[in-house]
Amino acid sequence: MKKHLLALAVLGLSVVGVQADTLEKVKASGTITMGVRDSSGALSYTLGDGKYAGFHYEICQRIIGNLEKAVGKKLEVKFQSVTSQNRIPLVQNGTVDIECGSTTNNAARQKDVAFVMTTYVEEVRIAVKANSGITSISQLKDRNVATTTGTTSVQLLRKHERANGIDFKEVFGKDHADSFLLLESGRADAFVMDGQILAGNIATAKAPADFKIVGEVLNVEPIAIMVRKDDAAFKKLADDTVRDMVKSGDMAKAYDKWFVQPIPPKNTRVGLPASDATKAAWANLNDKPAEEYAKK
Repeated sequence: MKKHLLALAVLGLSVVGVQADTLEKVKASGTITMGVRDSSGALSYTLGDGKYAGFHYEICQRIIGNLEKAVGKKLEVKFQSVTSQNRIPLVQNGTVDIECGSTTNNAARQKDVAFVMTTYVEEVRIAVKANSGITSISQLKDRNVATTTGTTSVQLLRKHERANGIDFKEVFGKDHADSFLLLESGRADAFVMDGQILAGNIATAKAPADFKIVGEVLNVEPIAIMVRKDDAAFKKLADDTVRDMVKSGDMAKAYDKWFVQPIPPKNTRVGLPASDATKAAWANLNDKPAEEYAKK
């Protein structure tokens, strides 16, 4: 009986191993599925007609190019639009091979998935209407605050020392564009989210000058590309791609392309030069979770 159970256990492990081995999977299928976001600022967004763009999208294209060299064949790239709620399950179950969005690398998520070395360090901020008079967390008392379902931003706001005793009502958007619409339409007084997502949505709004980013930095978070857990070969290939891009200067060029220069489809500028925290992440490449960043 014990031998039978051991055999089953070994069989189970081998099946899991095959599932986790992205190189073997894509070599056999000839396809790879990239998880993309429709409105994650300049990191990942839709151009319409099934086309996507952004900083993490471009990095993932480079990773896939090196993956093609490793498996010795051209791959068909399929795109799967993911949300804050389903992105981790879709990576876990193999629907998505590499997620190229705006996912925070934290300790809880590292139990379920793996993260490529950090390519962007985010500051969580607050967006409001320019004429609202709101400049600080303390002014959110009894206000409607928008955030996106499946994200951690409002929890960060509630934990902030300056939010102590400040009672506000949460309203949820199904994605970042929907959350911004809550602010734009007046159903929310503020939108709490990653600064570049706020900046990206403001840049593409009908009247960008009507909005501004204000208040204290709520948190600093490492944002990274996500892959399946226990897939050492693919993670190494992805990490090596990131390392090579930093070393060659291509990482800084790609960042400038998406966050400083005009971007499609409207040729608007996000206007966010690389922060010191993001530059530090490139200088000391690692896949440490957000909890490590919180240690000062």
